[in-house]
Amino acid sequence: MALHKLGKDPESKSGGSPTIYLDDEKDSYVVQGWRIEDEDRLKQLDDIPGHETVVEIPRRMVQFFLEMRRDEGTDL
Repeated sequence: MALHKLGKDPESKSGGSPTIYLDDEKDSYVVQGWRIEDEDRLKQLDDIPGHETVVEIPRRMVQFFLEMRRDEGTDL
């Protein structure tokens, strides 16, 4: 597996989270974010299978997704 770090939250106080990676072998993203523990928010989501989880990232991190970079003409 080859993970490529696309970006960390530029406003993170601790400098360690959230982070977005690209897995170029699986052609998928790996997202490190804040665990959603608020029951009211979780109830608004569709059923989450036991083998999946949900994390939250701030909207400003969308800039790090590959499709956004391709639109800007930037390669990794």
